[in-house]
Amino acid sequence: MAHSLSSKKRIRQNQAAKARNTARKSALKTQIRKFEDALKAQDFARAEQELRLVSKRFDQASMTSVLHKNAAARQKSRLTRKLNAAQAKQNA
Repeated sequence: MAHSLSSKKRIRQNQAAKARNTARKSALKTQIRKFEDALKAQDFARAEQELRLVSKRFDQASMTSVLHKNAAARQKSRLTRKLNAAQAKQNA
């Protein structure tokens, strides 16, 4: 148990940051799920719209160091490739 005021404050700050980070990760996962649901339904217009929102969430997460910038870029790239492959498969 912390005794000094500064260590007690640090504990409070860590708890607040953890709650913020958990909320941001949860929102990101929800947005990814919406994108994948649109992709499964073959609704490419909605999937493109969801992809833009997912990209925005990834950028926000990487700016606040919830997620590393390269990890965010990698995930955005993978989701974009999924969408392009599904569109190509449907057009073929």
